[in-house]
Amino acid sequence: IPILATPFDEHENLDLDSFEHMIRFMAKLGVNGVTILGVLGESNRLLDREREALIKAAVRAADGALPIIVGASHSGTLAALHLSQMAESLGADAVMITPHNEPTPNDQRTFDYFQRIAAGLRIPIVAQDHPASTQVHMTAPLLLRLVNEIPSIACIKEEAVPTAPKIGALLAGMKERKVPILSGLGALYGAFDLARGSSGFNTGFAFPEVLQAMVRAARSCNAARTNELYRRYLPLITFEQQPGVAIRKEILRLRRLITTNQVRHPGVRIDSATAAQLQSLIASTFEGADISKPLRID
Repeated sequence: IPILATPFDEHENLDLDSFEHMIRFMAKLGVNGVTILGVLGESNRLLDREREALIKAAVRAADGALPIIVGASHSGTLAALHLSQMAESLGADAVMITPHNEPTPNDQRTFDYFQRIAAGLRIPIVAQDHPASTQVHMTAPLLLRLVNEIPSIACIKEEAVPTAPKIGALLAGMKERKVPILSGLGALYGAFDLARGSSGFNTGFAFPEVLQAMVRAARSCNAARTNELYRRYLPLITFEQQPGVAIRKEILRLRRLITTNQVRHPGVRIDSATAAQLQSLIASTFEGADISKPLRID
């Protein structure tokens, strides 16, 4: 389930044409869904009316071919609920929610945050565990409580390092109810996560075909193939996972999925030296393949 960037034109206006093209391309790849308005989607730099326009565009472009998951996190519970309800009313299939950091950490308040949002929705929730961006450390027992006591928690996106041991602990603890656990962090620890039971990926790595191939290998219990793919593409995964969204946006531009690599201020675009490194890395990784088309990962 790729996390999608939000395309802008040179003046930082929404580029809905590129956005819809990107979603149709993902549908052509046969992904299991897409997530919009996450960290990669620069959601914290968007206006509410822009969020609405992007959700409408995503639902229109998907045209029922793949589920649309919408990031709807907010520092306030009521605001997060309203964002989630807006997504639901516009046709989203699920929302992705992260907890908000409070001066005094409190597991019960985090639980209440998810419970109150769930009570006001009819669509499922992906609970995102990403302390690097939220500064909230959700323990395995807390996440298991969310799964056991809130039926609309349909998935956990696990990004708390070290991810593999936590995935293992969560799966071992799912005695009453099991939900998928998806890996994020640009697939940086992908092979290790899959080996511990991750169901797949929910991340912004700009070559979903690679991650699809890894999941197929893991589901076939072919650890050697999974690890071979991981080793082959790890330099690109690592390079792309550098902080910010500029590198991923440049890859999406090179794949002709978006028109510009514009990042909304105060974010910055990729610099020329990094762009040159990236192009060299892509060329050596894919050996002359046309990356603007779906890639066959052999």
